[in-house]
Amino acid sequence: MIHDARRGPVPFCESDRMTNTPGHSAASGPLPYGTPDEPRVAVRGEATLEFDPEVARVTVTVSARGTDRKEALASLTRRNAEVLELVKEYGEAVEKLATGTFSVTPELTEKGRREKVRTYNGRVQVTVTVGDFTALGEMSTRLADLELTRVEGPWWALREDSPAHREARQQAVREAVTRAREYAAALDAELVALLELADLGAESSAASPPPPPGARAAGYRGAPQETVPVLDLEPQRQRVQAQVNARFVMSRPAL
Repeated sequence: MIHDARRGPVPFCESDRMTNTPGHSAASGPLPYGTPDEPRVAVRGEATLEFDPEVARVTVTVSARGTDRKEALASLTRRNAEVLELVKEYGEAVEKLATGTFSVTPELTEKGRREKVRTYNGRVQVTVTVGDFTALGEMSTRLADLELTRVEGPWWALREDSPAHREARQQAVREAVTRAREYAAALDAELVALLELADLGAESSAASPPPPPGARAAGYRGAPQETVPVLDLEPQRQRVQAQVNARFVMSRPAL
């Protein structure tokens, strides 16, 4: 029984005893740092691995310009068809072909109060995903040789379901266990149980860094050529990172 000056005698309950017990809190239960008999160790496991890229993406922008709207649209449609036809020649080497933005914008004259259109500018963007790098250089230079066609890339990447991501995550977990064991061994203790394993975001290399100089094939068609040179492209290795937080219970240390 506990006596309160304002309320009088207050019955004693078991929760009052737990409030003063080391390693416990009446509001939240056991505290995260454990007890002298069951101390806890919290570590972070990290892994950084490099892999060869699995795909390369190239962005193709086709442009057209004309004083007549129908003429500009006709030119844009023809050039877009040439791009698609060229890309489809490479068959299974191309994993994905997708049309992105499309626009036709009127350009007004600079002088005069009346809204008079001087020219029409058309543009369509196509993204090509290539899995066979042996065809990438030739395809890129052939696309860059087309009329009013701009080629940007390649951007190297791993597939979303690549085993590389799983390998990095598993390596981070093994690193966390190894680090926790080293801490426990420094105290002549051993790991007893795993309490928590939290993923901090293993998919940290979804976007590749900008391509280095020389890895970009971009431009507009100049003088006609009988043969188009093949661009030699060196794939850029991809870095995959994984991080996890882990909490363990270890045996009583020999201090």
